[in-house]
Amino acid sequence: MERHLAKALMIQGTGSGAGKSLITASLCRIFKDEGINVAPFKAQNMALNSYITAEGAEIGRAQALQAEAARIEPAADMNPVLLKASGEMGSQVIIHGKVHSTMKAQEYYAFKKTAWSAVKESFDRLSQRHDLIIMEGAGSPAEINLMDVDIVNMSAAKYAKAPVILVGDIDKGGVFASIYGTVKLLGRSSRHIKGFVINKFRGDAEILKPGLDMIRDKTGKPVIGVLPYIKEIGLPEEDGLSLQKISNFKFQISNYEKIKVVIVRLQYIANFTDFDPFAYEPDVELIYSSNPADMENADIVIVPGSKNTVKDLILLKEAGLDESIKRAYSKGVRVIGMCGGYQMLGKKIYDPHCVESRHKEIDGIGLLNIETVFDKTKVTSQVEAEIVQSSEFGVMSLKKTELEGYEIHMGQSTGDIGLFRLKRRRGEGENRRGSVTGSPVHRFADSEVLDGSMNGNCWGTYIHGIFDNDTFRRGIINHERRKRNLPQVELGINYTAIKDKAINNLADIVKANIDMDFIKRTIRL
Repeated sequence: MERHLAKALMIQGTGSGAGKSLITASLCRIFKDEGINVAPFKAQNMALNSYITAEGAEIGRAQALQAEAARIEPAADMNPVLLKASGEMGSQVIIHGKVHSTMKAQEYYAFKKTAWSAVKESFDRLSQRHDLIIMEGAGSPAEINLMDVDIVNMSAAKYAKAPVILVGDIDKGGVFASIYGTVKLLGRSSRHIKGFVINKFRGDAEILKPGLDMIRDKTGKPVIGVLPYIKEIGLPEEDGLSLQKISNFKFQISNYEKIKVVIVRLQYIANFTDFDPFAYEPDVELIYSSNPADMENADIVIVPGSKNTVKDLILLKEAGLDESIKRAYSKGVRVIGMCGGYQMLGKKIYDPHCVESRHKEIDGIGLLNIETVFDKTKVTSQVEAEIVQSSEFGVMSLKKTELEGYEIHMGQSTGDIGLFRLKRRRGEGENRRGSVTGSPVHRFADSEVLDGSMNGNCWGTYIHGIFDNDTFRRGIINHERRKRNLPQVELGINYTAIKDKAINNLADIVKANIDMDFIKRTIRL
């Protein structure tokens, strides 16, 4: 039987960081606003920022943002293969949103056929449900040592019969060389490239015109757009290199005296987008730091999630940063642990099956009265949460406050647990691997579980996305303002609305600077 094939377009880059993810998101919003049933797709993503879909599947955070841009629910099929680097243990391989195993590079390359089957299955299912798929490549399509194991760039484009737009980052320098070199290294496969986009240009685009003409003469393909350098995009980014940039972002200049929030910079930091909402608050200074002075002079210190909790804990201890965190705590600084950071702040971490490392037992920082045991089963679920532990801690006294977020963790913590009461979402209409097979009904389970622990001015939780909840986040900030006898800030920001506005702004910039008629002709819309 002939398979149904949606129309497709692939955005590839001359290298990592060229802007593929956000251009893909922009195109999803542009086409959605034109009434087209569009969805994002990235065959294989390697990222430590992930998101849990309604069916409990783990996908790249970038694909969740792209789905948001397309105004649809994120789904496992949008990112069928996710790789999460775990240090010396290799990478955790996630297929259709569920953990398959942890593999070294050579093992994964031998696994290619299975991964490629997952890619094809997911693309075919998306094709059944959508009219247009905006695909994103990974890294460069011209990595000559990896072309024979490629399942994300040209192989995926060929399978989807998708024309390719190649994006080059002029801000890094050598954009014409990188475009020309990519085309030449691809050889016959370069025929799938239909045009180029130059991204992050500063200055007068007329200066580029001779180069645009020359690259067309040399490759036979046109430059269909030059996108300006956008200093502050205002959207979550996938790459950890963006951490310091987001720290200084503000939508408005503010005269408020600032609450200083310090995120401990971990080597294997994961889901750092958890903290983006703080960056948009007018009275918050957000920084990522491994400087003891920053931690000990902060108002709030957050130990973030990690893809290798044990290794990051060891590195913190070797640098003496565990003692800095304890000194901050003793001075009254609010210390918060998120997921892996929550585990680190406990008394002990046990890893009997060596899931994360070869250390079967390690002492934690010891600020929370909990112990964690790693097992082989990962908890992945969207959650609703209710604050159940009353205390002097600002928003914590609002017992009936409902929060939303999601869990992604291998360990189970026991001890002084009971800060939040969680309801986990479950879906019906899923296959065994968690992929959507129709139109599943998602609902929150009747059973409840307890999460989180508090000890004085230290607390922790497994709930990712908890700071996306505007009332909760504002309550935390205002609590610190009260401690410093600063006036309360009643008008917090609406983070969801800010993200949506930023997507619209980016889409407007793309639409104004790229030849959309060329794209529509290319994909025959």
